[in-house]
Amino acid sequence: MTAEPTERSEEIREAPTTTIGILRNIGPGMILAGSIVGSGELIATTRTGAEAHFDFLWLIILGCIIKVFAQIELGRYAITNGKTTLAALNEVPGPIFRFSLGNRKIQANWILCYWLLMFLSILGQQGGIVGGVGQAMAISIPLTEEGKVYNENIARKVSLDVKKAEFANLGENALPGEKESLLKDISDMTMEIEKMGEVPKANDHIYWSLILTVAAIFLLVWGKFSFIERFSVFLVAAFTLVTIANLFALQSYDKWAVTMVELKRGLSFGFPEGSKPLITALATFGIIGVGASELLAYPYWCLEKGYGKFVGQRDESENWIRRAKGWMRVMHWDSWGAMFVYTFCTIAFYLLGAAVLGRSNLIPEGSEMIQTLSAMYQPVFGDFAQNLFLFGAFAVLFSTFYVAIAAQGRLAVDVGSVTGIVKLNERKRLIGLKWAGVILPLLSVLCYVFFPKPVILVLIAGTLQAIMLPLIGFAVLYFRYRKCDDHLRPGKVWDFFLWLSFAAFLVVGMYQAYAKLFL
Repeated sequence: MTAEPTERSEEIREAPTTTIGILRNIGPGMILAGSIVGSGELIATTRTGAEAHFDFLWLIILGCIIKVFAQIELGRYAITNGKTTLAALNEVPGPIFRFSLGNRKIQANWILCYWLLMFLSILGQQGGIVGGVGQAMAISIPLTEEGKVYNENIARKVSLDVKKAEFANLGENALPGEKESLLKDISDMTMEIEKMGEVPKANDHIYWSLILTVAAIFLLVWGKFSFIERFSVFLVAAFTLVTIANLFALQSYDKWAVTMVELKRGLSFGFPEGSKPLITALATFGIIGVGASELLAYPYWCLEKGYGKFVGQRDESENWIRRAKGWMRVMHWDSWGAMFVYTFCTIAFYLLGAAVLGRSNLIPEGSEMIQTLSAMYQPVFGDFAQNLFLFGAFAVLFSTFYVAIAAQGRLAVDVGSVTGIVKLNERKRLIGLKWAGVILPLLSVLCYVFFPKPVILVLIAGTLQAIMLPLIGFAVLYFRYRKCDDHLRPGKVWDFFLWLSFAAFLVVGMYQAYAKLFL
């Protein structure tokens, strides 16, 4: 993916210095936000809130902020050296695996080998995400009569749990007749569910998953960087605004409002009882904010945006140093701006999950995940909640699936070139991306077809990504102290947070490995 020196010299450009000029040149971070808000925020974060209630708010915020330092270091190395992430990681010292394939010599170091394992789990994660989109569409537009009946049954059960939680949360200030009204609603809904009896499951969500996968393939084969960028921003912004409005509106309901006591508990670095919420939270840590897969993908988007070509071939001249510092400043704006967006969004999803799902004892899982998640919007939007949530779920999950597959396709094509399996020029790389846009979505949706449990698929990938974080942290420190140009070295405060980031990665990765092996 590294451009030729002649091409780079022709596209050298000075970095903008005005705020408007900088804002016009950001974009890679918004693409990350488009791939983040789906699996990390909508699925994993709300699941953590449902299990741990408010206790892990501090961990969620830390997970969003602490990774940006590693993200920027990876971007720094890419745009100043014109190298992709996998090419850079293959330079990190450590065990190297070599073998011959015909007349080609294949070489991959230890980090690339683990990345391949993580990459396979990410295909499952994307299968869980497109399955979630399929569930949303199956609820909105059931394709079979069985699907319509099944959706109605699950919706009643979710609404019943919300009503029971609402009754349990009634305090002394309940309005006259409010308890009696809720009890009557609970009784009527219970009788309706009992009358329906056992309703067989339907496969509408799988049919819709396959249909949406075909749609994603069309976009991946046809879409370009600018389209991916605009598509992500639009969909994420739409549902983020709805979710934040829902959270603020929830504060006007005494039964569901997030109290200062709960916020204080969430920010007090405490832990809930039992190991299950912690394991879920640490798996969530691997994918919320900038997850391991997004960290690795970010430099590719920076290079496609043109940052590396604008800086020019590294020659350490005064002009090159000035351009490098200028485009690094643009990248800082891009990274921190995106961090603000997805952190705010993550907090909103976590608090909704804790306030509504946690109090209702609803855990989003299996083919009922979307129905369960829609309960977060019922206290404010009532019967309209499901339709509103279905739009949002489609927006963020389909955006995530589309953007994440686009990113993974770039890494999948690049690993063949980095390891020596194939030799790629720009034309062949683009052809490879087209094929990746077909093959990867199909593999992903097959994961969901044969294992339709989206939350589990997402959390498995989150676990492997959490273990990948310390490997990325080690690589980042290597780039910082062994590969960084003297004129571009950051200060001591930056180094402190870089080491803090590595320490957090190490703790999370080690605990996840321990939990999976011994708990």
